[in-house]
Amino acid sequence: MAANNAKQHTKLFDSEALKQVEAEKKRWLEQTVKNNEAEDAYSSDSGIPVKLLYTPEDIKDFDYMNDLGFSGEAPYVRGVYPNMYRGRLFTVRQIAGYGTPEDTNERFKFLLNNGATGTSVVLDLPTIRGYDSDDPEAEGHVGAAGVAIDSLEDVEALYDGIPIDQVSSNIVTHLPSTTVVILSMFVAMAEKRGIPLEKLSGTNQNDFLMETTVGSSLEVLPPKASFRLQCDAIEYASKNLPRWNPVSYNGYNLREAGTTAVQEVAVALANAIATSEELIRRGNKIDDFARRLSFFWNLFNDFFEEIAKCRASRLVYHEIMSERFNAQHPKSHLMRFHVQTAGITLTKVEPLNNIARSAIQGLAAVLGGAQSLHIDSYDEAYSAPTEEAALISIRTQQILQVETNVTNTVDPLAGSYFVENMTKEMADRIRAYIALIESKGGLVACVESGWLHREIADFAYQTQQEIESGQRKIVGLNYFPAGGKKTEVNVFRYPEDAERRQTEKLKKLRERRDNAKVEETLKALRVRCHEDTNLMPYIKAAVEAYATLGEIEEVFREEFGLWQFPLV
Repeated sequence: MAANNAKQHTKLFDSEALKQVEAEKKRWLEQTVKNNEAEDAYSSDSGIPVKLLYTPEDIKDFDYMNDLGFSGEAPYVRGVYPNMYRGRLFTVRQIAGYGTPEDTNERFKFLLNNGATGTSVVLDLPTIRGYDSDDPEAEGHVGAAGVAIDSLEDVEALYDGIPIDQVSSNIVTHLPSTTVVILSMFVAMAEKRGIPLEKLSGTNQNDFLMETTVGSSLEVLPPKASFRLQCDAIEYASKNLPRWNPVSYNGYNLREAGTTAVQEVAVALANAIATSEELIRRGNKIDDFARRLSFFWNLFNDFFEEIAKCRASRLVYHEIMSERFNAQHPKSHLMRFHVQTAGITLTKVEPLNNIARSAIQGLAAVLGGAQSLHIDSYDEAYSAPTEEAALISIRTQQILQVETNVTNTVDPLAGSYFVENMTKEMADRIRAYIALIESKGGLVACVESGWLHREIADFAYQTQQEIESGQRKIVGLNYFPAGGKKTEVNVFRYPEDAERRQTEKLKKLRERRDNAKVEETLKALRVRCHEDTNLMPYIKAAVEAYATLGEIEEVFREEFGLWQFPLV
């Protein structure tokens, strides 16, 4: 670290040698290639121009110690840990969630028994949106595309027999209003099992953009209220759950909705900036919470751009934490991230092609230095994955880990003229987009005004036009379109009785719980909604009394009010 702190210059290229290379490249273009290549015809998915050939001249100002350095040291371009995968392989974390908690518990155990090293649960739409399974708004959606969670009872059933003090748990709550409730249930469950909170490791997504920008619902909390709950969960966990990541800034869903790789990272980083400013306003120090902030990236098919994105995100995050917030603890500078391969790139036509797509995207995640990985299953364009498809995804990760040898050395693409140039371009554009967001008043203001919604909609529309015109080629869809016999896919079938089982459990719960105690805890929560205080302790008291998710969410809707998406 001493070398980095000194900021000595370690430029690699001799100016005279660069001139010679430049002259030789000019000769080569004129005599060999004959200038037949149109340089402006090629670009990355984010619009970064891509040259025919890269030489040292393209990174002529490259400074090894300041622009690259060593893994585990600033500026962390090469990875957040010194020995990276030699010390600890990336976590194999396949998403699971369908039916009732008992159903998903079975899938958890199947995945773990076949080599998964962490759990990741996705919730059904009613749960994500804060409705109980017996709410009229939930009818027909209970247990579909995710698991139904209504109460502390359900969280206990979901993790029954799962050693949560040994296996890390990712909870795809998306919305802060859901996060604060489900996280409280998880903590209450651990306490009931006698597990010390310092042994719990895992992650909540907990991103207010998922409620106010990416998602859509008739009942949405205002951005400031959602952002407040996001910060409440982070503040509470930083004081009580030392190994828990209370946020995973969700670039993934931003990308699925419609952003470039640059925008994906920049918006997530702008959220981390806004969070840090708010928690500091509350009296916290940056090193109190920054050590447990984490991120969630989506890796598409542009192989080298995605690798460069991962590397650049670590660089820019380190700059933000060290230079802007003056964080002192080394772990506060570490950009740790989970990767899921791009669901939106999966096609229903020729679905077995999705195995290749996801494997290549997964390889990019490993070369980019991800801490954990979910590889999409080939049938996810149709439904939740079958056991067979999920097993192929696990095996793909295991092949990457032990057969390819790509985990044997740190950041193997470092020093590539193209990759280093692309990393610099990505970093510069990420910084510029963050500056643009801040010029408009910061991320919360960009959401309230609808500016971010328009950015996403414009890019999504542009992308769809490119697909329909054939400019953006998709194999089997618009490039050598599939013909002849269709591939038979064994589509996963959701349990048909999930809604009945959930509503019956809820009825019995409401009959035997202390309803007066529930009302007392909900009343206390209502009062605190209007005070400048952290709501987590009051939410936890409510879930311990077996208040349901929907009952707590209704308090939020009534006390914070509802917000209309700025769709004009």
